[in-house]
Amino acid sequence: MKRILEISELREFFGSNPPQVSFEFFPPKTAEAEARLWETIVRLEPLAPAFVSVTYGAGGSTRERTHGTVRRILNQTGLTPAAHLTCVGASRQEVDQVARGYWEAGVRHLVALRGDPPPETGVYVPHPEGYAHASDLVRGLKDLADFEVSVATFPEGHPETGSIDLELENLKRKIDAGATRAITQYFFDTDLYFRFLDRASAAGIDIPIVPGILPVTSVATLIRFSQTCGATVPEWLNRLFEGLDDIPQIRNLLAMQVAASQCLLLRRAGVEHFHFFTMNRAELTWALCRVLGLQTSPTAEVPSS
Repeated sequence: MKRILEISELREFFGSNPPQVSFEFFPPKTAEAEARLWETIVRLEPLAPAFVSVTYGAGGSTRERTHGTVRRILNQTGLTPAAHLTCVGASRQEVDQVARGYWEAGVRHLVALRGDPPPETGVYVPHPEGYAHASDLVRGLKDLADFEVSVATFPEGHPETGSIDLELENLKRKIDAGATRAITQYFFDTDLYFRFLDRASAAGIDIPIVPGILPVTSVATLIRFSQTCGATVPEWLNRLFEGLDDIPQIRNLLAMQVAASQCLLLRRAGVEHFHFFTMNRAELTWALCRVLGLQTSPTAEVPSS
């Protein structure tokens, strides 16, 4: 297990320039979930993220709810939304129509992804009239309008290949197509991220590769996600959180300690942008941003536990 930084070491992160942050949300499925999401958005907004992204579900299953959430963020907050778009389950014409609608609504930032395969098959098959790969989607979006386009990358290799070499080749294709930022899948070993950066640099990749940070809110959910996204859950982490899924107070204390140590190690090494997978909850993300030295306005409400 990596050394966890002491609280006394936090002082070096205050009084200096704080890093940029961005947040990821997923579209709500119920009225209760929507209320929780909007409470989260309101509480995180004073942290002035560079952007906030809104995901698609597997197979594009939340497309309309994603569009609705993005438009509400654009119209009712001061945040900059970045809408996820995928290649799954839609023709080029349909995807282009959605992208044009975003541009006309004022959305200028998109996150272009190939997308997950349908859960019923687990196998990705390109739409016969669609964009086959994320690089194709990036190129198509840049041909439509001058979007800022972020893409995903996998520091342990894409889950379908596990190959870092293939992952870097694919990332280069997306950059050549017009991508200007890569956001990593979450990881828990900071050395793994730095090794990936070294290999990316050696391959001539010079766009920002932003670390994706996932505070642990449920080990069961984490393991399930990780089985499909190619992220390793270290044994020490599994043992640390074992049996705590139904004890949220203790789990959240440990989650904060683990994620804060990870963020501070990355920050100390010069990382200037962090992307937080919020799971539509404010508390852990808000606290981590404070640890990194981000100060909200005096009128901002501190999220309750």
